[in-house]
Amino acid sequence: MERSRQACVMGYADRVSVAHEETIRFMVSCGTPTYRADVVRLIHGDPRPIGPGFKEELVASDVNKEYPGRHQPIHPGSYVTVPHSAMLGEVGGLTLQAWVYCRASTKGVQSLICKRSAIGGYDLLLDERGCLALWIGAGKGQSELVSTNAPLQFSTWYFVAATFDAGTGYMTLFQDPLRDWPEVAGTARIGLLTSLRGVEKNKASVMIGNRFNGKIDSPKIFGRALAKDEIESLKGGDLPSSLSRHLLASWDFSVGTSSTKVTDTSGNEQHGCTVNNPARAVTGHNWTGKEVNFNLAPAEYGAIQFHDDDLEDAGWEVDFELKLPREWKSGVYAVRVRSGETEDHIPFFVRPSKGASSSRIALILPTLTYLAYANHLAREDGLISLYNCHSDGSDNLYASWRRPLLDFRPQSMFYLTGGPCHFSADLCLVDWLKIQGYDVDVFTDEGLHREGVDLIRRYRVVLTGSHPEYYTLKMLEGIDGYTQQGGRLMYLGANGFYWVTSIDPERPHIMEVRRGQAGAMVGTYNSGEGYHSTTGECGGVWRHRGWAPQRLVGIGTNSGCVVKALPYKRQPGSFNPRAAFIFEGIGKDELIGDFGLSLGGAAGHEMDRLDFSLGTPPHSLLLATATGYTDPWICREDDTANAARCDMVYFECPQGGAVFSVGSMTWVTSLSHNQYKNNVSRITQNVLNRFLAEAGCK
Repeated sequence: MERSRQACVMGYADRVSVAHEETIRFMVSCGTPTYRADVVRLIHGDPRPIGPGFKEELVASDVNKEYPGRHQPIHPGSYVTVPHSAMLGEVGGLTLQAWVYCRASTKGVQSLICKRSAIGGYDLLLDERGCLALWIGAGKGQSELVSTNAPLQFSTWYFVAATFDAGTGYMTLFQDPLRDWPEVAGTARIGLLTSLRGVEKNKASVMIGNRFNGKIDSPKIFGRALAKDEIESLKGGDLPSSLSRHLLASWDFSVGTSSTKVTDTSGNEQHGCTVNNPARAVTGHNWTGKEVNFNLAPAEYGAIQFHDDDLEDAGWEVDFELKLPREWKSGVYAVRVRSGETEDHIPFFVRPSKGASSSRIALILPTLTYLAYANHLAREDGLISLYNCHSDGSDNLYASWRRPLLDFRPQSMFYLTGGPCHFSADLCLVDWLKIQGYDVDVFTDEGLHREGVDLIRRYRVVLTGSHPEYYTLKMLEGIDGYTQQGGRLMYLGANGFYWVTSIDPERPHIMEVRRGQAGAMVGTYNSGEGYHSTTGECGGVWRHRGWAPQRLVGIGTNSGCVVKALPYKRQPGSFNPRAAFIFEGIGKDELIGDFGLSLGGAAGHEMDRLDFSLGTPPHSLLLATATGYTDPWICREDDTANAARCDMVYFECPQGGAVFSVGSMTWVTSLSHNQYKNNVSRITQNVLNRFLAEAGCK
């Protein structure tokens, strides 16, 4: 599918985090003859005049110049491709067979199994009406198409097969639902005698699932036209020995679900690979429901689910690359591209080289959250986020860095709140740190995934962004190891450490999330498909795997609002001598954060609460709380909550460590109020200064 915005300029990078002396590459699409690229350092995102406004600083670089423009298209849609071989191309008779489960049966022609070129070949497909059909091209303009004229029912497994007898020219189609219902048309048997006497050879790859929306299980190709009783014998799953010598290819999609490889089990080595990352580890036609973990019953997970809007890699050509100079400070950067009246920023993060540091403070920005939400509203471009369903209504399980990410931009405002959120909100924290004179080393959470606690153990203080929602197990272990070894953590957000997230070990540009049957649900849950294909681990929320965020940072997600954020009110814990340093300069009855760039308050959008039953350390101090929201929602799994609330918490950890948690996504967007002179800023500075002054990590 071509992008509709051909006249605009946009791009993406091949990585999101880069260290000194490393190289980052940029891909740009532009509908005008030229465009200008410049490296900028990003300071503050929200462009509205009610705050500091948009701030960026031009950075001297060899890449800063004019470039020739070119339109680079996006071609979404997943499929399996098998390289051309004579065995699959030089066929006389032919049988194609598979199990098929349609999610969208009337979306134009959808190919199931084909080896087709302009000169001829074969194609088992669904026609424009969603009916099973077989196309045979014999060359010299000769071809025939036969259809069952019986549309496949939505979300129903079918056994399908097609044959072509080169000796007689006879074509047949077999279409049988797994379960046959009275009064529902489903079974079909069609035959057509043609004048064709062969299949034209071609060098095209075999493609499975091209432009298809749904699941395909156990596809096979035989080198002759099987008889009706032979085709019936395939329904049981076992291949009769009498047919084995005619089997050209038999693909078992349950093998290698964590990879792109597609395995042929016929012995003929007709292996293939997936393109654009279709969903694997999904239930097949024979799933019994006795086991929901595909690792324990792989034979029941022999399907791949294809979508016409899957996109792993846009595949654009590189326009220019940047080798990072050693003198550049760690921080948040972007390549700004401009063409006429249009402009785009392609963000990236400069981190210190491995093992090096230039500050006592580390800021871990939640880039997996940025990726999860990116392209939420960009559907017309063939781009979707983890918060969109696919075009056929099924869940989107994967997100990739290798494509334009139109919501991952410094000036992006969140459509529900009208204010900064995610990346643009975290730039409010970046701005505040700069204004207050703090030097900070910037890291991404994917760096924490790779290196664990070793990434941050040398820092006195670690800060989070406003919404570290998507965390892998390695990330959780890294944060836990840091605080338990004497580190001091400032959790400056909410709804953090929430969804079980995987990063593909072989393709680290891909993240996977399967939300399961609990939590703040998005889309619809597919029964039996709660385990991640990339790592084999159980998805859902971390609370259900023993990692409730209360255990890590004292609070966990409780509720949200999108109309009006509220201020905090001090609680008895704030007057405990242990917390005196936090509230230095703050009045006893002073409302904390009755202002802000997002929803007008410091406690809002999404909020966390203390809960000792879920692991909040018993010595935690409840410092402040906001309650009384007029438009709240309560997170589904928080069955102990009877009201929306936002809690600020402090507790000490072993070896001099400590955790300060604010429990709100709008805390950081309140820092700049009144020229940065406000009680949200004061409390943040009080905690950061004390944490820096004390022993910190051993």
